[in-house]
Amino acid sequence: MKLVLGLTGSNAAGKGEVAAYLTSKKFMVHSLSDVVREEAAARGLPPEREHLIRIGNELRERGGAGVLAERILSRLGGREIVDSIRNPSEVAVLRRLPQFVLVGVSASLEVRFRRSLERGRPGDPRTLEEFRQREEQENTRDPNAQRLEATFRLADQVLENDGDLEELHRAVDRLLRRLEEERSGA
Repeated sequence: MKLVLGLTGSNAAGKGEVAAYLTSKKFMVHSLSDVVREEAAARGLPPEREHLIRIGNELRERGGAGVLAERILSRLGGREIVDSIRNPSEVAVLRRLPQFVLVGVSASLEVRFRRSLERGRPGDPRTLEEFRQREEQENTRDPNAQRLEATFRLADQVLENDGDLEELHRAVDRLLRRLEEERSGA
C-alpha cells in the first residue's frame, strides 16, 4: 500500500521515535529538517536549533513557505515518512499526493522538556522557562516562519505520546491498521 505519513508536533513530542518505529515497518524516512541541516552545513554553521530555525525561515522567505516540502516532493510516493513538518504551506504541498496523511504527535510540555534534557542536543534549552520561550518562537504568525500550532491543527490523525515507548508503538500500530482499513475499503 502506498502511504506517505507526514509528522508534525512540538519539540521532543516523539516524532523521531514514530519515524524510527515506522522504518521497522518498511517505511523510508525523509525529513524537512535535513534540507535545513544541509544548508547550515553549506554555510559552515553547527546544526544547533537556533541556527536551523533561522535558516529554515530564510529559505521559506526566499522560496515560499512550502519550499522545504517542494524540495523532497519528487522523492515521495511509496511507503514513506516526511518528518519535521512545521508550516501549513508544507502540508499544502504534500497534500498534492493522494496517499498523504498528516499525523500530529503530541505530549505535555513537562514530558517534552524532560525528553529534551535526556537527549541533550546542542543548543536545546536547559530550563523549563527557556523551553517554553523557545516554543513561543516556533509558533509565530509569520507565514514564512515555523508555525507549529497552526500546522498541528491540520493533522488528520493525532498520536498522544505521554507514555512509554511500548505505548507509542501500539498507538502507531493501531493507526496503521485504521489507515489500511480505510484505504482498502475506499
